[in-house]
Amino acid sequence: MRETRYIRLLLVLLLAAFSMGGCRVKRYHEVKASRADSVLFDIGTTKNYERLRHKADSFEMVGDISALDANRWRGVAYYRQGMYHHAEMSYRKALECEVNTNEDQQNYNKVARRLTEILLVKGDFEGSLRIAIPAVAKMDKSGIGSDIDYAILLNNIGICQLHLGRDAEANESFITARGHYVNRWKTDSTSRGFQEAVLGTVYTSQAYINTRRYAESIYWIDRTEMLLNMYRERSDARKEYFDEYQGRIEIMRAVALQGMGKAKEAGEAYKRFLKTSYSNTPAGHITSTDYLMVAQRYKEAALNYRYLDKAMADWGTELTLDNLQLYMLPKYQANAKAKQIDSAVVAGARILDVLDSLITQQKKSATVELATIYDTQGKEAEIARKEASLSQTRLVSTGIALVLLIIFFVTYTLVKRKAAHRLQDAHDKLEDAHGKLKTAYDELEKTTKAKERIESELRIARDIQMSMVPNIFPDHDGIDLYASMTPAKEVGGDLYGYLLQGDELYFCVGDVSGKGVPASLFMAQATRLFRTLAAQHMMPAEICTRMNAALTEDNEQGMFVTVFLGLVHLSTGRLDFCNAGHNPPVVGFPPRFLEVESNAPIGLWPDLDFVGEHVDSIKGEPIFVYSDGLNEAENLQQQQFSDEQLLAILSQSTFQSSKEVVEYLKAAVEKHRNGAEPNDDLTMLCLRVK
Repeated sequence: MRETRYIRLLLVLLLAAFSMGGCRVKRYHEVKASRADSVLFDIGTTKNYERLRHKADSFEMVGDISALDANRWRGVAYYRQGMYHHAEMSYRKALECEVNTNEDQQNYNKVARRLTEILLVKGDFEGSLRIAIPAVAKMDKSGIGSDIDYAILLNNIGICQLHLGRDAEANESFITARGHYVNRWKTDSTSRGFQEAVLGTVYTSQAYINTRRYAESIYWIDRTEMLLNMYRERSDARKEYFDEYQGRIEIMRAVALQGMGKAKEAGEAYKRFLKTSYSNTPAGHITSTDYLMVAQRYKEAALNYRYLDKAMADWGTELTLDNLQLYMLPKYQANAKAKQIDSAVVAGARILDVLDSLITQQKKSATVELATIYDTQGKEAEIARKEASLSQTRLVSTGIALVLLIIFFVTYTLVKRKAAHRLQDAHDKLEDAHGKLKTAYDELEKTTKAKERIESELRIARDIQMSMVPNIFPDHDGIDLYASMTPAKEVGGDLYGYLLQGDELYFCVGDVSGKGVPASLFMAQATRLFRTLAAQHMMPAEICTRMNAALTEDNEQGMFVTVFLGLVHLSTGRLDFCNAGHNPPVVGFPPRFLEVESNAPIGLWPDLDFVGEHVDSIKGEPIFVYSDGLNEAENLQQQQFSDEQLLAILSQSTFQSSKEVVEYLKAAVEKHRNGAEPNDDLTMLCLRVK
């Protein structure tokens, strides 16, 4: 149990450490790759991991980054979302790519570090060694590898060797890793090297504890405390870590001393742990159970496990199969050994409920994925299956082991409560669940590769569509213009645009019938026509007439677009406009709906002449144009946002800029939906002529 918890801690902490840490043509590509990596890094800091993968796809397609770097960033995105299986596949693909440049070698080192960590979590020590040892050799040969690259990989190698019984080799690996940590902090002007050294010795200490080499662990625990004290003295150290690290050191010392038979000294270490603020946090309560269980203080351990749900919420951890084994089974064991039978029964029942729910969710997820995946090249699918075969086997084995453990503990509890007749039902239920789980895993493995390709293509399509609407607005003293478009699906059918030519400002907002890919294609045609015709200084009504003539031609699908199209003469403030079946805009203060002529939508009938209108001046009066994704947005009770609520917000609020109007209303719609999926694309444009 401690071993698995250690490995999870290793991943969480190393994630923090990881985040800290020729010819003209060749130089040109290196500069582009460096800029692309900077963009991807900035996106990662916002935790928008879907966009991170999408950008990695786009940069790879245009050649700004290599396949190795693109797969590395995909792995980072999946890893930080907790999608470790997908992350492993991306990292393995990265390591299969050719290493052609120094930058490729540096990215190779980062990928190898992360992949060895993932394999350590799974207990695949041999697999982790097969990645880490060649990576170190490749760094030696190329001469490209930082001290932190060497330190982390050598530390991981040592952990694997220790678990495989190769103690002498493990000790040599740990000592060599320690040397690289020393070089790291000596050459770094910041305190980061000391923090990384503390992390490294924590992992080494815990590895010796997990393999019950308690005497050897004391040396590394003492070294961890020494490094922590050195880290405290640095002026730029992150002080929030001191108390937590000190608490973890005392718990490791207590476990090691208890394992050596020194119960009194272990108890003193535990008392020092209780003096830390960390001991009173949910995470601290769960960490303390490492010592309480080995010291057979089961009642205290059972009390501390009451904080499990809060700790998992703080960590952002969900109840997966691995986490059931890591947290719920020890909680059950603590209550059972404390003879708190009622609590043990509750814990056991929750394990069964969660397991059944996880299996059902997995099956539903696989079914949905299968329904959206189209047939792919047979050869590529076969390669993907082979690459994932080892991972699949281990997942199934984990499921089997977990099912067997639950059967044992449930049997024990039910016998104690004289309810043996329920045992067979639980056993049958678990056997059936195991069969369903294995089938779900098999189906999911087959569909993952194709699903990733579809997601990539849709992300690229969305990026192309969003590039067709402007995201930079006029820098003009007399104009305050801002607009926003949010598709309901990956791609949508709304549009907006503007064209500033001398003293004339054209603008439009449109809404294509339907949603998704067909609407996005029609939207692209309408956007192109607006820009082309506005550039010829036509009046809004003539633009709508010509757009209608072009879009009704060969329109076999019967698609159409509603449009509000305006032309502002900046010197006078005169607004000429044509409304083609669109929602009337809101103008002035107090706000009111503009009275408009009822023209038909564009694209329905050929040979229509659209009627234009005008307002003498809109200077000083804001005009707000929107699609019906605003006023018809629905919440879970299918109640619409409504025109009345729109006017109320615009009447009661004082806005300093057009951007503030749009962003405020976007937030108001999101709040109104209250978790409901968007039922239509949402587009808004606000304009003020000063």
